[in-house]
Amino acid sequence: MKGKNNGSNIEQQSQFDSAKWALIAVLVVAGLVLNFYYSQVPWAIRAAVGIVYLIALIGLTMLTAKGQQAWAFIKSARGELRKVVWPTRQETLQTTLLVVAMVFVTAIVLWGLDAFFFWAVSLVMGQRG
Repeated sequence: MKGKNNGSNIEQQSQFDSAKWALIAVLVVAGLVLNFYYSQVPWAIRAAVGIVYLIALIGLTMLTAKGQQAWAFIKSARGELRKVVWPTRQETLQTTLLVVAMVFVTAIVLWGLDAFFFWAVSLVMGQRG
């Protein structure tokens, strides 16, 4: 009995989530239409209203199962980000200088190869005396 009720509950929750997503889609379209309709209103006011509207939409999204999963993922990602050992300023500078030097050396080598092949092709084609 308990299993059947649980399955029905999940199905109801899934249908309720579908209704929430439909409402979110309608609100997004309505927001875009209203933004276009009130295009004569100064952009700063429309931007402020849009930010509040976006926050409300995000809040509504967080009430869905996928929104809660996304929030849990964001929280765990923040936790992982805190575990990262970031390089020191000196390590960053040394790595950057090494990359710049390698790019310069690669550019010189490619320039030399290009000049050599240009010379060889022009010699084979008889364009050089």
